Amino acid sequence: MIGTAERVSDHDQTDNYVYQRCLFAYHEAVNRISGRVLEIGTGSGLGVKLIAAQCNEFITVDKYASDIEFSQFPNARFLQMEIPPFKGFEDNYFDFVISFQVIEHLEDDSLFVKEILRVLKKGGKAILTTPNRIQSLSRNPWHVREYLGSELEELLLKQGFNSVEKLGTFGNTKVLEYIESNKASIKKITRFDIFNFQYKLPRKLLQIPYDFFNRMNRKMIAKNITQVNGSIKVDDFYVGLQNEDSLDLFFIATK
Repeated sequence: MIGTAERVSDHDQTDNYVYQRCLFAYHEAVNRISGRVLEIGTGSGLGVKLIAAQCNEFITVDKYASDIEFSQFPNARFLQMEIPPFKGFEDNYFDFVISFQVIEHLEDDSLFVKEILRVLKKGGKAILTTPNRIQSLSRNPWHVREYLGSELEELLLKQGFNSVEKLGTFGNTKVLEYIESNKASIKKITRFDIFNFQYKLPRKLLQIPYDFFNRMNRKMIAKNITQVNGSIKVDDFYVGLQNEDSLDLFFIATK
């Protein structure tokens, strides 16, 4: 998965929209965290520098090895493990758990939420982002499932969280222009799927073809609207109350 379009960095300009959208979650979270922080899903390490600078202790976990030099962050460390469960972590230890664009990839989302609850202190908070299903333009076979806001709220409360602040990620006119171009481009690709195979075939069978067309689609958009794609920055996104127009769910659950 490291080599797929599911993980992005600032090395490829065609990924800029997705990169900035992912990075935005860290910029928003950094104003809300303190103390001991656990991140589930290091990815390409978008937010390590931001988060580590804002807390006393930062542990970040991922299924895949990281090439980030963690020695430059004295209060941070990386652990490679598959989750859930969160092996080796004490109960009631962390002030915050952050996890961005991870829950949709996990088979056992209930256990994932239970484990977050377990390692949080009383009054601790989980900050989660995940795509808003109603905004998805096609099936993403790398995702086990996607959520509506009501579904994610129900999951969090059912597993024991006391309250959920339901926020969402939105974009300005530049972001919306990119999205409209993306919609048009995806329609050109999916018009050939007259039998709706993207929703009928096993998702794992579709992962490689999806990734190929996803990468091709990003390159097409970047070529067609070069100025817009390259100019999108973190500041072009903002958080507001979650609704159907939210690009991502940005939920804060309190233990």
